[in-house]
Amino acid sequence: MDDDGINVGQRIPMKVRVTVDGDRMTVDLSEISKQVQGFYNSGATAGYSCAQVAFKCLTSALDLPINDGQFRALNIVLPPGRVVSAVKPAAMRMWMTYPMTIVDTIFKALAPPCPSKSSPVIMPISASAASTGGGRRTTASTSISAVSSWRWGAKHNSDGRNTVIAMNDGDTHNGPSEQVEAKYPLLVERYCLRPDSGGAGRFRGGLGAEQVVQARHPIRFSSLMERARCKPWGLFGGLSGLGNAVAVHRFNQADETHFPSAKALNQVLQPGDAYIIRSGGGGGFGSPLERDLETLERDVRCGYVTQEAAEKYYGAVFEADSLVIDIKATAARRASMKQQGLPHDEPITEVIIPFPAAAQTRSASPSTTS
Repeated sequence: MDDDGINVGQRIPMKVRVTVDGDRMTVDLSEISKQVQGFYNSGATAGYSCAQVAFKCLTSALDLPINDGQFRALNIVLPPGRVVSAVKPAAMRMWMTYPMTIVDTIFKALAPPCPSKSSPVIMPISASAASTGGGRRTTASTSISAVSSWRWGAKHNSDGRNTVIAMNDGDTHNGPSEQVEAKYPLLVERYCLRPDSGGAGRFRGGLGAEQVVQARHPIRFSSLMERARCKPWGLFGGLSGLGNAVAVHRFNQADETHFPSAKALNQVLQPGDAYIIRSGGGGGFGSPLERDLETLERDVRCGYVTQEAAEKYYGAVFEADSLVIDIKATAARRASMKQQGLPHDEPITEVIIPFPAAAQTRSASPSTTS
């Protein structure tokens, strides 16, 4: 993980050991990071749940109702004092963030023997904007969730799903922009899929979303996201998806203010300012040089993959002044890329992805609430 929000830039190691011996499986979480200063810790029940969720998905995903018998063959090693077995006085506000990545890591550990049951997945993100200004719709402090969704990694036989709403939260909703604007002092300027965010592969990772939201009254904005620098991984030659990103754009300023680890705490936004959330994508599965060309061409036409990314990662060659892929030239280019060991994955990045020019040059007058 990127960091705990206090020791910025200090990585949080997530290392698991999975052992299958006969008819029993052991998930050893001894080498998971020790509890941290930031508010991302959780108690031991979360640690046990990590192992149980992964085990259930792998062995009896569709069996209901859930009962203890389904976990009889599972051993869990979890010493106290880890980020998923923290003890007092550890802070635990965002207790669910790290456990979900541990579930992903267990899947990754079992990917070689169980490729059909493994998928590179990115966890949901959570960001909130709390309105504290006056006005007809802000007489009380409110808190709303911005983008809160999953981007699934690709599987052995299909692309990952694009931005979908988290299934584990019964109270998480993807409210229509018009409804958000009617209830809160906000103007949704942009809400769309994020091109190239899904990891390249024979099967592409699901795309994340981009959301630009303008404040119409003074508000306080906080983002508690993770996986900005430690991007969601791919499997079996698939590339990592883009990481999460968050920025604030001040009214009439040329550049956005970026938060390298996607953690922006208690930012005061004035009317006309905007917060910008760009959620990452799922990892790819299999080499991108093996992606079906007809599917890749459709990705480019639909805007899911840019022409530049298709050329760089998928080895595509386009006919002059068109989005039609030259099949013969592409085959030659892919063969050359394979000999060179391309494309290279970039699972960790310290570079902030450049944002669309349209978002960087917001200069409209701040809206007012009637």
